[in-house]
Amino acid sequence: MAGKKREKKPLEFRNTQLADALQTQDMAALAFALRHGPTVVPLLRPGARDDPRDAGEVWTYRDPATGDVALLLFSDAANKPASLPPGVGLQSPAWLRAFLGTHGEQITTVFFDIAGPHPMQAAPADVIAALEA
Repeated sequence: MAGKKREKKPLEFRNTQLADALQTQDMAALAFALRHGPTVVPLLRPGARDDPRDAGEVWTYRDPATGDVALLLFSDAANKPASLPPGVGLQSPAWLRAFLGTHGEQITTVFFDIAGPHPMQAAPADVIAALEA
C-alpha cells in the first residue's frame, strides 16, 4: 500500500498503574507505578516543541499563609483541576527523581491527584525512596 500514511497514535497523558495504586491506596503499588511509568505534571509554561531538552516550567503550589511549596502530580490529565494552568507534561521516573533531587528541599509535600478521585500525599524524601527502591 504505497502512499498510505501511517496514523500516529495520540499521546496519552495518563498512567493507569498509578491510578490503580491511588484507588487502592497501596504504597507498594504506588512506588512501582512511579518507577515504571510517567507522571502527569502541571506546567506554568509548556516546553518548546522543537527542543526536546525543554520540558517546560513546572507549576508548584505555594501556600500563601505558610509559604510551603507542594508539587502536584496526576495519574491522568483529566484529574487536573481546571483552576490550575492548562498545560501538562508527561514526565519520566528519571525526570521526577532529578526534579525532586534538585528542588526537594523547597518542596514540603507531593500530592497525587489532589482533587481526586483518590488523592494521596507523600514527603519528597518518601517519593525519592520509592523511585530508588
